[in-house]
Amino acid sequence: MTTRSEQGRGAGLSAIVSERRQLTNLAYRLLGSLAEAEDVVQETYARWYAMSRQQQEAIESPGAWLMTVASRICLNLLGSARVRRERYVGDWIPEPLPDGREWITGRAGDTTVDPADRVTLDESINMAFLVVLESMTPAERVAFILHDVFRYAFAEVAEILGRTPAACRQLAAAARRRLRTAQAPVPPTARRPDVVRAFKQAWEAKDIDALIGLLDPDATAIADGGGLALTFVDPIEGGEQIARAWVDIANRATSSMAILERTVNGQPGLVAQQDGVTVTVFAFDIAGDRISRIWVVRNPEKLGPWTTA
Repeated sequence: MTTRSEQGRGAGLSAIVSERRQLTNLAYRLLGSLAEAEDVVQETYARWYAMSRQQQEAIESPGAWLMTVASRICLNLLGSARVRRERYVGDWIPEPLPDGREWITGRAGDTTVDPADRVTLDESINMAFLVVLESMTPAERVAFILHDVFRYAFAEVAEILGRTPAACRQLAAAARRRLRTAQAPVPPTARRPDVVRAFKQAWEAKDIDALIGLLDPDATAIADGGGLALTFVDPIEGGEQIARAWVDIANRATSSMAILERTVNGQPGLVAQQDGVTVTVFAFDIAGDRISRIWVVRNPEKLGPWTTA
């Protein structure tokens, strides 16, 4: 297996550019925003090209250098993001992504991480996972993502965070505890599309009893309009209340509104299109065979990747 250092020695322009997807993968998981992730990648490359050729050639592993710089930029942004999100209009939901296959290419085959600690890249983009990440401190989030998702050793994480390996191990452990506390029983993968499809059909039929049957009695629906799109401001609690709200949405929908089945952050989801333009993305968390959470993203600034999805 080729090591990161071996890949980096003598790396030319193509090798540097080839790191872009990996950097985007990392930054999106850390920030929950593709737009911000792309800004981080741009800034990372700007810092690389600001160095002289001699300085670049002195770096043993350009790929590792880029990941380190991107991680530190994200760490700084995570601190300021908390302040920005306190001023956000309504609930802030991570930016939804189209077909997750575009976002799950990463380091593979690394055997230095305990398999019990591993999170696969495709798991790490589902909406439920990203929402839990929002509850972590910036340091916990960076330590956890770098170690458990991107397979970095704690010695490497320590260099990035400026802490000891032992401290980084504790940060990742605290992050795992948060994740375990929030996780619900996961249905078989093959069952998830059936649940979402049945929800779509019941919604379009305005069948409130069928909707209630598909929703957990304690289900929650959260919407993100960012103050730029009309939506419900407070979370809707309870399966029956959600079902009634969705029937009301169906009653107010125009004939040009279409509800489509789409992959949202690697999981079955729905998309609402008005005259062919995506105006809402729905992500679901399913426990057992019922929907436990619905995330409704209507902020147009978060729907850019869906214009051609």
